[in-house]
Amino acid sequence: MAVSVQMPKQGNTVEECLLVEWRVKEGDLVKTGDVLCAIETDKASFDVESTADGVVLKLLANAGDLVPVLTDIVVIGEAGEDVSAMTAGSAAAAPAQAQAQAETAPAPAAAATPEAAATRPADQARTGASPDGAATKAVSPRARKLAERLGVDASAVFGTGPGGRVVSRDVQSAVDNGVLRKATPLAKAVMAETGGAAPTGSGLGGMALARDVTTASPARRRDDVPTPPPVVVPYKGIRKLIGDRMLQSLAEHAQLTHNTSADASGLMALRKMFKDNGADAGLPNISINDLICWIVVRTLQSFPEMNATFDQKAGAITQYHGVNLGFAVDTPRGLLVPVVHDAHRMSLSELSAAMAGLAGDCRSGKINPDLLAGGTFTVSNLGSMGIESFTPIINADQVAILGVCAITTVAAPGADGGVVFRPRLGLSLTYDHQAVDGAPASRFLQAVAKGLEAVETALVLDGAR
Repeated sequence: MAVSVQMPKQGNTVEECLLVEWRVKEGDLVKTGDVLCAIETDKASFDVESTADGVVLKLLANAGDLVPVLTDIVVIGEAGEDVSAMTAGSAAAAPAQAQAQAETAPAPAAAATPEAAATRPADQARTGASPDGAATKAVSPRARKLAERLGVDASAVFGTGPGGRVVSRDVQSAVDNGVLRKATPLAKAVMAETGGAAPTGSGLGGMALARDVTTASPARRRDDVPTPPPVVVPYKGIRKLIGDRMLQSLAEHAQLTHNTSADASGLMALRKMFKDNGADAGLPNISINDLICWIVVRTLQSFPEMNATFDQKAGAITQYHGVNLGFAVDTPRGLLVPVVHDAHRMSLSELSAAMAGLAGDCRSGKINPDLLAGGTFTVSNLGSMGIESFTPIINADQVAILGVCAITTVAAPGADGGVVFRPRLGLSLTYDHQAVDGAPASRFLQAVAKGLEAVETALVLDGAR
């Protein structure tokens, strides 16, 4: 008897998943536990396994579709079994095995038409390089991962998959033939300007530098350089999920941002001490961001109005005694915000280790969706990117979020009446004015700044307890 396999529910907050690619096609024989397809949420990647033995009778969704959880996606049964009753009302799935076939089918020996052959030189057809460096329209997940591992740009590869899709064999072929080599950002800009290719580089590890490109490429007039066609990026999948949540946050919260700064001398001195001697003290790899988050957690315990969530529908503001700290992580899939639960119970080293583990799981796509929910306050750090001030957007139903900015050198009055230069750390606090007024929000931000300036004292007191 035929059975259907559903889109699994990945965590309590996930409502739909992106079907990335099918690993089977209609007519395939599968066993319980075999991988049927790969899916993604706005948080992580997963494989969907078969729950029955039999033949794949019908695929009910296409690769690239956003599918609600607990919706039937495939029917498995005996060969020739009538499953029309089980697929009635569902969107008839177009052949979805094209992507899987693209990864295994042999590369075409020549272009399909004379026109295509004219625009694809023989050496590019052999190596998989893009004719003029223009980005291809799509890259398969497997090809993208291979390109990241090899340190090359998949968008510079000529795709031989359906619709010009770049598949893994294209990336490997281009690398094997030396067409794609690592290059600095300036060298890539020169290549785009001159139409040249990355030569064997004179930089570290064969990295192509700008001078390598200018030496290898003939001079060309600016108006002779072909302009790549525009690339249309569909607004769907993970990008749409993240965008919808940001828009919803702005629509539902009266967001206001206050900016200040803190003397970062103590932070920088402490970071240097940890870097030089931390391993001996059992505190290796403690970063400035770890210290900031630790101070924020301590400060929140004295400001319950900031460590809170706001439910508009219920008309209730919930203040928490414990701190579940969310922190923004930039990943290849987009922005994720994992949560360190019970962060107020952790020492500095425990908090640092917990954040490092969650960030690693986010970047590898292995994060448990439940660990991206339940936060009571969030920290977003853009300081490493040189951002001196910004307006972070409040996450989910929280009341506030702290933006951490770059450390800049600022002139200040010296003790002898002269001028001294001190490092200052920028801080940007966005809060929901529906739930918190400006004065308590300002007092909290001031307390965070003072805590950061006295971080060494805070560590001593914490160790004494």
